[in-house]
Amino acid sequence: MADDAIRLSVVIPLYNEEENVPELLRRLDETLATIQGPVELVLVDDGSRDRTVEQVRAFEPRSMSIVLVELARNAGQHNAILAGFSQCRGQYVVTLDADLQNPPEEIPRVLEQLEAGYAVVGTVRRDRNDPLPRRLASRVVNKLVSRATGHDLHDYGCMLRGYSRETVQAMLACPERHTFIPALAMAVAGSSTEIEVSHAPRAAGQSKYDLGRLLRLNFDLMMGFTSIPLELVSCVGLVTALLGLVFSVFLIVRRIVHGPEVEGVFTLFAILFFFIGVQILALGLVGEYIARMYDEIRGRPRYLVRRVYRNGGRRPPPGVPAEGED
Repeated sequence: MADDAIRLSVVIPLYNEEENVPELLRRLDETLATIQGPVELVLVDDGSRDRTVEQVRAFEPRSMSIVLVELARNAGQHNAILAGFSQCRGQYVVTLDADLQNPPEEIPRVLEQLEAGYAVVGTVRRDRNDPLPRRLASRVVNKLVSRATGHDLHDYGCMLRGYSRETVQAMLACPERHTFIPALAMAVAGSSTEIEVSHAPRAAGQSKYDLGRLLRLNFDLMMGFTSIPLELVSCVGLVTALLGLVFSVFLIVRRIVHGPEVEGVFTLFAILFFFIGVQILALGLVGEYIARMYDEIRGRPRYLVRRVYRNGGRRPPPGVPAEGED
């Protein structure tokens, strides 16, 4: 629900970030103090098992109102952001990770582009501090998202992004459980732009995206916004069928010319196993799509909110109405 009195909402998901929260909040408080008008910080605790929540509640802001959304269980980064969207009230919304790899000091630059009239403001990480395999994988993902959404942006993996209120409301109206926020925004938004931002090594703690989570995220991206995987498997199946037909004709001709022979039996087995592998791959891909459709049909909630704190009962900054604790 938009509140015209609040100019900017900053939404940040948190998951076991107790080592980063104090520095994150300090730098946010200093940065957001430079923005004119009321600002709110929406922090979404995504089922943390450390002292993340306690540290957030103990912090006393000087320049911003704090909303802490505590989820009942871990719902994943993108669902946690949607939970933050449902609670934020600013005219403009900026998302940010809690690992401090994208400096909070870049937020005013994103806000400037939003106020220029863009519905979505993406960012490109300059001198990216990530391993080479992760950077290469990001390039592939960026190409897939650009093709699926029709918007040629260069860094969909950077979560420092800005959205207009209308774009946020359009995303909240989309009920899918498996989603990828940057791609979803581009699917519903009008105008967009990109700016370069600095990128730093992770300040503390470890990345929450291990190999399994990255694979699931890429599945959400590919299967939630494009049918390219099915198209590729269809093309592979067509080429395989044609090769099989040509090879069958070759074997028939060879048998007529040379008569029966058994020397090529292992070659035939190898080709057969290849065909079987393609069929299993296609079956698994179709099954993945069906499983996701079943997940959507069941209609279970994307996230469960345990409680919402607004300023923890503390006095809000000037210009923001007092709300107490929900």
